[in-house]
Amino acid sequence: MQQGEETIQENKMGTMPVNRLLITMSIPMIISMLVQALYNVVDSVFVSQINENALTAVSMAFPIQNLMIAVAVGTGVGTNALLSRSLGEKNQDMANKAANNSVFLACASYVIFLILGLTSSELFYRLQTDIPEIINYGREYVFFVCVLSFGLFLQVAFDRLLQATGRTFYTMFTQGSGAIINIILDPILIFGWFGFPRMEVTGAALATVIGQIIAMIISAVMNVTKNADIQLKFKTMRPDKEVIGRIYSVGLPSIVMSSIASVMTFCMNKILMSFSSTATAVFGVYFKLQSFVFMPVFGLNNGMVPIIAFNYGAKQKQRIMKTMKLAMMYAFGMMLIGLVIFQLCSSMLLEMFNASDAMLSIGVPALRIISISFLFAAFSIISISMLQALGHGIYSMLISVGRQLIVLIPVAYLLSKTGNLNLVWLAFPLAEIMAILLSSVFLRKVLKSLDF
Repeated sequence: MQQGEETIQENKMGTMPVNRLLITMSIPMIISMLVQALYNVVDSVFVSQINENALTAVSMAFPIQNLMIAVAVGTGVGTNALLSRSLGEKNQDMANKAANNSVFLACASYVIFLILGLTSSELFYRLQTDIPEIINYGREYVFFVCVLSFGLFLQVAFDRLLQATGRTFYTMFTQGSGAIINIILDPILIFGWFGFPRMEVTGAALATVIGQIIAMIISAVMNVTKNADIQLKFKTMRPDKEVIGRIYSVGLPSIVMSSIASVMTFCMNKILMSFSSTATAVFGVYFKLQSFVFMPVFGLNNGMVPIIAFNYGAKQKQRIMKTMKLAMMYAFGMMLIGLVIFQLCSSMLLEMFNASDAMLSIGVPALRIISISFLFAAFSIISISMLQALGHGIYSMLISVGRQLIVLIPVAYLLSKTGNLNLVWLAFPLAEIMAILLSSVFLRKVLKSLDF
């Protein structure tokens, strides 16, 4: 019976009608990503009730948090590609090795950020600002999210194993559970409800990591009890050089690509601080709000990647092309909705964060200008994931480097020299236009090279 279940699970990515497959694989991920976006926003909404400096401190923590996510998700992308491809090739031994090494790499990644959290939390903020209150708030926040980040790394690892084998429904449940716990704990720990001490920014950090740890536990249980396509053996999770090499051949470019967002944000914070701490707070709020637009597209990506990788292993070019075209169409639709909301409701969005008049005067034009980039981003986001799934992660990395470091930061810096803050935001749509051009070149090259 179990073997029959494995066959059904294995075959659906190669046999189910593509549109239905993409929707059934993606919807749970889109929902879970929206929930993730919700608790990121709720975190900041509650913190903004303390004061603007607290909001700025949490916003400035984004580079560190994004770096952790980049390492976790990038490793997961590499695992996803190898695991799904191995299942498509009916190579069970390699699939099991990919799964076990993924968990080992998650633990190794945690140790690195544990050390960073213990040694560098205050230094990270002093490099960005000299405002004592922001430094104090930030030091506390970053310390806890790094030192207790084992929940994040292992949750992502276990969730990616479920995604790679087509069990995206379970990841919706695990991520949703973690997010709901975070949302519940936020006001309790931040403001000291129900007899708990008032912990302010520290409370926000603890709420986040507790949610991650509980999600990790649920995801681990789901893999052991519900994922028949792989065999996790915790006692024999020894590193395999060949497998780790294959994981990081796709995963490392993804890590670098996602980490670039941390470098970009750090540099943007420095540029915006030359105007005011309020401008930096606005940028942080934008990142929280735009996650409601981008996270569903990333959820679509997470549903798409195993389909592409499986059919690549099975040499089904027609299914690969159809999946890509449908994903592009759905991504564009999501981005269009996001653009309309940002254009029409920018002041309402900012008011959720207890925005002052100064923040509104900066934030409204910022949201309207930056959101123009949404329409351009749809194509490049899907293209990047396509390239990763087909084993060309280096191209994805080059697109991201070009967009954020070669165009966005230099253009933003040059425009900041005009003294007009509104011009700085134009760097975002300009960078996305460049990304489209580069994505088109690389994607066309890779698709032409498919010899089946």
